[in-house]
Amino acid sequence: MVETSIFPADTDHVITTRQVNFFYGETQALFDISMDIPGRRVTAFIGPSGCGKSTFLRIFNRMNDTITGTRLEGEVHINGENIYENGSNVVRLRRKVGMVFQKSNPFPKSIFDNVAYGPRIHGTKDRQELVEIVEKSLIRSALWDEVKDRLETNAIGLSGGQQQRLCIARALAVGPDILLMDEPASALDPKSTIRIEDLIGELRNDYTIVIVTHNMQQAARISDYTAFFYEGRLVEFNATKKIFTKPREKQTEDYITGRFG
Repeated sequence: MVETSIFPADTDHVITTRQVNFFYGETQALFDISMDIPGRRVTAFIGPSGCGKSTFLRIFNRMNDTITGTRLEGEVHINGENIYENGSNVVRLRRKVGMVFQKSNPFPKSIFDNVAYGPRIHGTKDRQELVEIVEKSLIRSALWDEVKDRLETNAIGLSGGQQQRLCIARALAVGPDILLMDEPASALDPKSTIRIEDLIGELRNDYTIVIVTHNMQQAARISDYTAFFYEGRLVEFNATKKIFTKPREKQTEDYITGRFG
């Protein structure tokens, strides 16, 4: 039985799930997952391919809703609100829960327009306000110094690592509380990966970050807490140091030490 909460009673849990089961049609992908995720920390999801970690991540901003035939049972609360309740505002949810994908996906627009896209969609029209949002977001994503003199050039011309940081800036521009990252560095070279990891370290003080990674060394380096998934089940969730040095479950130890995976 995985402990629901490993934190002191006064911990600020930004995300809580209770007995979450998830289905793709008739196929069950997640089984009875209950978890509390603390605010302003980095939580990593690890586990072999197909274990459900990305599916679980996408539950937090209802991205799975875009797939026909999916179904969720259980409860998912963000800042105390059940986000799967009838009448829940999905547009507002996705503004507060930003997403960065495995493959960078800049729009075929200027660097400025990529970052300004979200604020414009949400009603920001004033040019000066947009300029300030774009600059602040690019600074936060550690990209401003590299692009400040070419904001009107096409974002497609950026390097892979720059494109991924641009996507992070685009997510930050709408003012989220939570950042979901689905293997954000897996397609990048080692130097760009280090930049992304450093950036996550800088953002952790202001955002709740949940990251899916296949790279256990990366999870050990950047996360405060780690959850190990296997075949749609949460096997163990604890402080990262404990997961990697003294796991409670033998299955976790076997995965961490490379006996399977």
